[in-house]
Formats: sequence, structure tokens, C-alpha cells
Amino acid sequence: MYKLCVFAGTTEGRELVALLAGQPVAVTACVATEYGETLLEPRENLAISTGRLTEDEMAALLGREGFDCVVDATHPYAAQVTENIAAACRTVGVDCLRLLRGSDAAPEDAVCVPDIPGAVAYLAKTEGNILLTTGSKELAQYTALPDFARRVYARVLPMDASLAACRAAGLPPDRIIAMQGPFSQEMNTAMLRSVSAGYLVTKDTGGAGGFGGKAAAAREAGAVLVVVGRPAQRAGLDFAGVTEELCRRFGLRLRPQVALVGIGPGGAEAMTGEARRALGEAGCLIGARRMLEAAAASGQRTCEAITPADIAACIQEQRDCRRFAVAFSGDTGFFSGAKKLLPLLEGCDVTVLPGLSSLSMLCARLGTSYEDIVCASLHGRDGDILPDISQNRRVFVLVGGADGVSGLCRSLAEAGLGDVRVHVGERLGYPDERITVGLAAELAGRGFDSLSAVLLENASARPFAPGLPDGLFARGGGPDGRVVPMTKSEVRAVALSRLELTADAVCWDIGAGTGSVAVEMALFARRGRVYAVERNPAALELLRENRARFHVSNLEVVPGSAPEACRALPAPTHAFIGGSAGNLREIVSLLLEKNPAVRIVAAAVTLETTAELAALMGEFGSAQAVALSAARSRAAGPYHLMAGQNPVTLFTFQR
Repeated sequence: MYKLCVFAGTTEGRELVALLAGQPVAVTACVATEYGETLLEPRENLAISTGRLTEDEMAALLGREGFDCVVDATHPYAAQVTENIAAACRTVGVDCLRLLRGSDAAPEDAVCVPDIPGAVAYLAKTEGNILLTTGSKELAQYTALPDFARRVYARVLPMDASLAACRAAGLPPDRIIAMQGPFSQEMNTAMLRSVSAGYLVTKDTGGAGGFGGKAAAAREAGAVLVVVGRPAQRAGLDFAGVTEELCRRFGLRLRPQVALVGIGPGGAEAMTGEARRALGEAGCLIGARRMLEAAAASGQRTCEAITPADIAACIQEQRDCRRFAVAFSGDTGFFSGAKKLLPLLEGCDVTVLPGLSSLSMLCARLGTSYEDIVCASLHGRDGDILPDISQNRRVFVLVGGADGVSGLCRSLAEAGLGDVRVHVGERLGYPDERITVGLAAELAGRGFDSLSAVLLENASARPFAPGLPDGLFARGGGPDGRVVPMTKSEVRAVALSRLELTADAVCWDIGAGTGSVAVEMALFARRGRVYAVERNPAALELLRENRARFHVSNLEVVPGSAPEACRALPAPTHAFIGGSAGNLREIVSLLLEKNPAVRIVAAAVTLETTAELAALMGEFGSAQAVALSAARSRAAGPYHLMAGQNPVTLFTFQR
């Protein structure tokens, strides 16, 4: 097994150790302090050496352990430590790779000085409070400033050595901010304002050291940014270069680090701090063109990809990159492509970062909450949300396409729901965002942006409860004057309970009659599909009428006799057999052929059907029968009598 040594006193050093910890190598991480040790996660192949080492002590460690390679991932300002590591490696004869931290360009209005004495010389000519973020080791050099103890606030690590350095410099306790980063732009801004700082002093710590966040905070807080330049750097490689070289030398395969980032509506101001960090630290940013335009930094490597398969392929193809960010619109957990992408990233270390959803943004604009809202999406997918709107007072919908909103409003108007109140949010989060409110019938002819969010309010919504009253269904007589058969409310309620439907169920109702069971199936399986099979022409007309009456466009009427009429239908998850026309066994055989795990509920009114269904019970691992007898009250003059209905036996089958 190869042995590697990493001097890991930086964020990227710790990241490299974490990457190597999952590889078939033995890693020794050298850190200067016990605090640094606590930042490293224990691993089986990881040993930690704690304490500041001289050049001779480094050489002794390297010679004793016999490392195959050393990586110097120390801070760019720790020039003497870097020289000591290089000299120790030369003494022992082991190769050393220098991991260089990237440098950020200072803003044009920043004051750049070559070193700490240069910063002191500049600040001595100014007035106002100063926030130092350059660490505690050089703090003594700032004591040359006039009124040092009155002007200076020092942000240092929460360590005894740091606090001792502050006390030695004569800094009062109320001028010491002992905290461990990383610090967001918001936190930096808050600190600057809390101490009324006119100056922020920082080193060029690069993206890994949060330089960008400090620069942006200084600008926001109205403070002058003073940047202490880096000392001369030894030649080296960036993070990707070091990892690629280690892979080449030792046959390693490092797991890509992938962040799935919800960027909200698209503007940087609406992103979370951790989202901005993940995007900024990524070696490659992946997403749709609109996402890349919103989130990519100048000069950042990008890969335009939309489908999960293309995104996963992009990650696999970028062999020289170890850190990726995939930008998703809105929130990663709200109708996002992140759901389908996650199973394709098994060979990666994945972090999911949520964002501001269009639901929360639209409701904020409208000044309303959203805990009682039912959510659906028609963006990039086929679907029918009329059952949702019919049953719920408030429904949120994501729509796409040039005709998305107006098409939805037309569908509502055609279904008799033209009085539903519609709130449309276009280009939420952008300067030209627009909120439009009106009735569905009024907005059906209007044009809206292709990516819009819609909140629908239906004051006449009727929540679904199994066993709807029989009188709600059309039951007109057939050509011979007889009323079309219908499964009564009491039996219907028990049948639906025995079916155990899910919201996305695919249902067959065989011998559907007026469609009372099919309608209730469609109301329950509002994201699924129901196929009502019926051979009686009069019943077919009633089926279509009841479908329109209950706005269940997820119900499809199938003319013909079972099982022949069912052979082209999709495999069912659930089936109700209300009438079989003597083909019961053939119907059950087809159901099992389509889906061996289908759940079947069959109703028997005659003794012959009861006997035939009872004979089937032994062929299923799970079979039950329940006999129902119900009576309804009817008026008889000033009195009420109970009138019995035909008894029904319900059989439930599932393998």
C-alpha cells in the first residue's frame, strides 16, 4: 500500500485528505494545532500528526515513515513552512507536490499592500474602526498603529494561542471576535456593521478562504477593503492538478464531489449562502443554459446539460475535475430534476442544497401562506389536475410553454370551473416579474411567460369522501325504459376501502354501468388513470355524462365487453369487477397476466357469481369475502320504515 503525507492546514488540504481517505493508500495528515485535528474526520487509513514541526522534525518524520509522496497544502501566506517542507523532502529524497490555492482579483476600489507593514503604514494615515481578518500570528505588527486598542477589532480562531496573542498585543476582550469560519457574505457584513468598521483587512485567501464574500461584504457595508498581498509562491498545481497527478502515479480513482444546488428563481440575491459557495467552488458547473447564465462565474468551466443521463455523463467525462455543481431552478426538492439524477450518481459524493421555490416566492408576493396548498406540475410533463382543483380550495401549479397558463384556464372554463380565481406569477425574482390575478374564464385568452407559477383558488371545491350520494349521479333509463344498474353508495364506500387505492393508481372498472365506482376511483386516483369498460350503449352515454359532471378527465370510457375490450389497456394496479357477463375467470386471468400483483375487488349479487368468486379464493395468497346488507329509511305517511337493499358480497383478491 502506498503511503502519502499531506500537510493539511487549509480547507483544500482537509478536502484532499477526505478524498484520499476513501482510497487504498495510507495517509498521514500533519496539522499544526489540536484544533486543526478536530476538523479532520477519523478514517481507517488516516493517521494524524499534530504539532508545529521544524525542518529537522519534518525530515525525521518523513524519513521514519518512508512516504511515497508528500503534498504541501499549507496556507499561501505560510511561506517559511513551505520552504521547510521542501527542504525536508530534499533531505529525505521524497517527491513533494505543492498544492496552490487560486487567487482572486481584488476589486478596483480595494487598497492593495505588499505585506503587513504596508497595511499598517496605510491604516496609520486613516481614521475609523478596523476589522482585521488576517489571523493572530501577525497581530503584534499592528500595534504600531496609533490608537491600536481603540480602533482595531480582530477576528481570530477560537483557540488558546489566538486569544493569548490578542492579550499579548494589548487588545481588550471587547475587541476580540473568536470564531471559526467559513463566513458568509451576510455574516461578514453584519460583523462590519456591528463594529462600525470603516476598513476590512484581509489576505488574498482565494475562493477557499472566502475572499469573495469579504470583498462583497466590504462593498455592502461601505468599508474600504485592504488586501495584503501574497509572498512569492513556489511552483505547484491547483487542487484538480494535484488530485490528477496522484491518480496517475498511484492508480487512484477519486470519487467526484457533486453538489445539487437549488438556485431559486435565478438571481444571485435569492440564493442561499451555501448555494453561492458551492457554485463558486465548483470546478465545473452543469445545467440548462438559463441556469448557467444565472449562476456561472466569469471564466468558470460549464457544461450545458438538461436530462439526468446527460448530466451524469458530463460528470463522468470530466476526468480532470473533482468538484461539480449542478444548478437547478427553484428548490431541489420541489418538482426538480434532482430526484431523477440522484440514482445516477452512485459513484459520487453528493450534497443536496435546497433553494427558494417558486411556490414560496409567489405566496410571499401575494402575502399568503402555503401550508394548506396542494401542489402539482405541468411543466415538461403530461398531467391532469382538474381532480385536484375540483377537490381542493387552493392548488399551486407549475406550467410551461407559451400556452401553458392560458391553456390551463381554458381547460378550467370548459370543465365548468371558469369562476376559479387564478394568480399568475411570471418571471418571479427578475426585475420584470409580473403578478396577474383574474378568473379562469377571463384569463383563458391572455398570453403569459413560458415559465409561470400559478395559484388557483376554488371557493366551491368539494373534498372527496368515498360513498358519494347516489342522487349525484345521472341514471336515466335505457331504450327499454329500465334504469341502468349502479353500485349503491354503501357498497361503493366499502369497495373503495377494500381496493386501497393510491393517488397514482391505474384502475380498471369492468362492467362500469353508470360509472359511479369509476368516478370515485378517478377522484381518489387523481394522478392516475381509470378505464371504465362497459358494453351497454345506454350506460356508455351515462358514463360520459357522469365523467363530465364530476370533472374527472382522468377517466377513460372503453366501449366493449371484457376481456376482449381490455387487452390493449395499460396494466392495472387495481381493478373492480361489477359485472362480468359470464366471463369472470377469463377477466381475472387477463388481469393477472397484465399484472400478477394487481389488487382485485369483485361484487357478487347473484348466488351463481358468489359461487364462482368463492371458487377463485383458493388460487390467491390473499383472499377475503365480506357480505353486506344495508337498509335505507323511507317515509310511510307520518312514519319511516327501513327498506332493505339487495345484499352484496365483496371479494378481495391479491397475490
